Amino acid sequence: MTGLPTSLADYGPAALSAVVVGVYLVLGEPLAGHVLHRRFEGRLRSDPAARRSFYLRLLVLEWGLALLALVIWLAATDVDAAAVGLAWPTGLPGPVTGAAAVLVLVLGLASVRALRGGALARASTQPRPGEGRHAEPPVHATLALLPRSRSERRLFTVVGVTAGVCEEWLYRGFFLAVVAAVAGGLPDVVLVLVGAVAFGLAHAYQGLSGIVLTGVLGGVFAALYLETGSLLLPVLLHAAVDLRFLLVPSSALPEVLHAPRAPGGALA
Repeated sequence: MTGLPTSLADYGPAALSAVVVGVYLVLGEPLAGHVLHRRFEGRLRSDPAARRSFYLRLLVLEWGLALLALVIWLAATDVDAAAVGLAWPTGLPGPVTGAAAVLVLVLGLASVRALRGGALARASTQPRPGEGRHAEPPVHATLALLPRSRSERRLFTVVGVTAGVCEEWLYRGFFLAVVAAVAGGLPDVVLVLVGAVAFGLAHAYQGLSGIVLTGVLGGVFAALYLETGSLLLPVLLHAAVDLRFLLVPSSALPEVLHAPRAPGGALA
């Protein structure tokens, strides 16, 4: 992708703020996510409104951070809209990236089919040794986030769209521009790898498998962005990945999860 910042000087007076937010996305977000999710899991079994409350907190946090990044970008002196992906696509993804995007969609639909078939309902209901008294069983904490009631499903729709818009802006548009400005002249493949690692770490609350899976997704999103010069396709694909869970009926999702492993259960 051409047009990325080549120096922190391009950010002018906003340079330090841009770096601070970039560092937070890599180091602070994993910690904040862990604390937030542990608190949510602790409330889940005793508070029927825990999911709705958690969704609302996510919306406030994601939009707040996205708006902060937007203000910093607006204060930058020589970073135009195209440099952060706020433009229409200027090209098509290459064959490898295009195939990877299609594979993401296919695997996502396959996971929905498995979940609709009752994969969770047939899973073990025994907690693992050493689990906390209130904690949702580990491995895929994501499953605790999936909506059960009709009101939860409506709010989850907003959360899924928000993730697509805000996280792509933060981790692809804003973050990769800051990395390019700090490092200067990095090839696209390195930016893809950096973006993949940062996005995977942001989902550390999902455990090691969640970090790897969301890291791979982050790499695909980053490649789509860099090859098309726009956040449009990554936003659409990201939102589709998260919103696919709305195709799973509530009856297939047990209220208290004790699944050792759920197929396709990552939330990006």
